[in-house]
Amino acid sequence: MTSQIRGVIPPLAIPLKDGELDVASLERHINRLIAAGLHGLFVSGSTGEVAFSTTERRAQIQREVVRIVDGRVPLLVGVIDTETERVLDNIRAVEAVGGAAGVVATAPFYALGGETEIERHLRILAESTDLELWAYDIPVCVHTKLSPDLLLRLGRDGVLAGVKDSSGDDVSFRWLARANEAAGRPLRLLTGHEVVVDGAYMSGADGSVPGLANVDPEGYVRQWQAYERRDWEAVRTEQDRLADLMRIVQVKGVQGFGAGVGAFKTALHLLGVFDSSEMPRPVGALEGDNVEHVASVLRTVGLLS
Repeated sequence: MTSQIRGVIPPLAIPLKDGELDVASLERHINRLIAAGLHGLFVSGSTGEVAFSTTERRAQIQREVVRIVDGRVPLLVGVIDTETERVLDNIRAVEAVGGAAGVVATAPFYALGGETEIERHLRILAESTDLELWAYDIPVCVHTKLSPDLLLRLGRDGVLAGVKDSSGDDVSFRWLARANEAAGRPLRLLTGHEVVVDGAYMSGADGSVPGLANVDPEGYVRQWQAYERRDWEAVRTEQDRLADLMRIVQVKGVQGFGAGVGAFKTALHLLGVFDSSEMPRPVGALEGDNVEHVASVLRTVGLLS
């Protein structure tokens, strides 16, 4: 059966205070996202600090999210880990907490395998759970690109419910969308490429998973609504504004996770959603001119007065 998950499903940013989960800020953040009209949440993704979270922290986040959401939107939960047995443990932990519609897994990493091992890995995961299994294509982190042929084969066989594509490979995504359409759409396709969501929608995506939607959920919802009515000019116009907003990540002296998620958290702090812009150790929060840069971009796009 085709997954019912579609629309804007942001990867949930996680507020911290003194090294602990800031539950009050999390509740404020989730209620703000749902009020904006978002269609689901992706918990324990890259933006959600999955790589920085212990097993206990992952479970704590899931428990609090399930409590706060209270069934208002569906949840996808990341079970990302280095190899099959650890991912299976993560799936069992997600099932024990409950409240998830599906789990999201990358290719195995560290002890890298080939496509045969990746396919076997995903088939083993699917056989172990009744939850939907989503593939997370993020080669910048796991150093393996999931091929359209593999993903479509697993979709046709009922192994995968969908794909969260953060590969940045728009050609591959277009080919996957074309093949998925020709096969009767066995997969739900979501793009995590915040700045070119309009292109993914033109390719036939079923939604987006933009980290930037933590900062401006209304913008991505407006874009989705324009896509639903096939108002392509409105889709593009909204994307242009969101592309300008994405410049918050262009900070100085900070790279990768610290720049991207650091900018999102700084923006949420400036907007009064998070009580702190604290990052997980060993990553430092943005400071000084970088904070002013984020504030300046927020003012330019009209989010901060």
